[in-house]
Amino acid sequence: MVNRTYILFIIFFLIIRSAFAEVIDINNDQIKELMKRNTPIIDIRTSPEWDQTGVIPNSLLLTFFDDNGKYNFQSWYNKLINITKKDQPIILICRSGRRTKIVAEMINKKFDYEVYNAKYGIKSWIKSNLKTVKP
Repeated sequence: MVNRTYILFIIFFLIIRSAFAEVIDINNDQIKELMKRNTPIIDIRTSPEWDQTGVIPNSLLLTFFDDNGKYNFQSWYNKLINITKKDQPIILICRSGRRTKIVAEMINKKFDYEVYNAKYGIKSWIKSNLKTVKP
């Protein structure tokens, strides 16, 4: 009886887990491949950060956290759905990948979006001598 209950619990857990999308961490090579497929890059940093480092060409600039670390998820999400297609995956990028991981997980908990997280952020992009442009 215990084994049957245990097996049913594992099956239930696997079904529930597969029902929710996971955030997919990606590196620069994967970003470049997704860019070839016109996957939009959403840069969630602030304007001073964009000015300091530049942005990946054709990125969509949509600040998530303000200078004090505060955010309004619903307002930000409403802007996101106005500039992207819900049936299309998106790439989120920030400075190091920490903030985008948080945002990507928020999106996955509330909405059905395929979200890629630029794991090491714009720092890695620049370190790899990949092209950036002025915002």
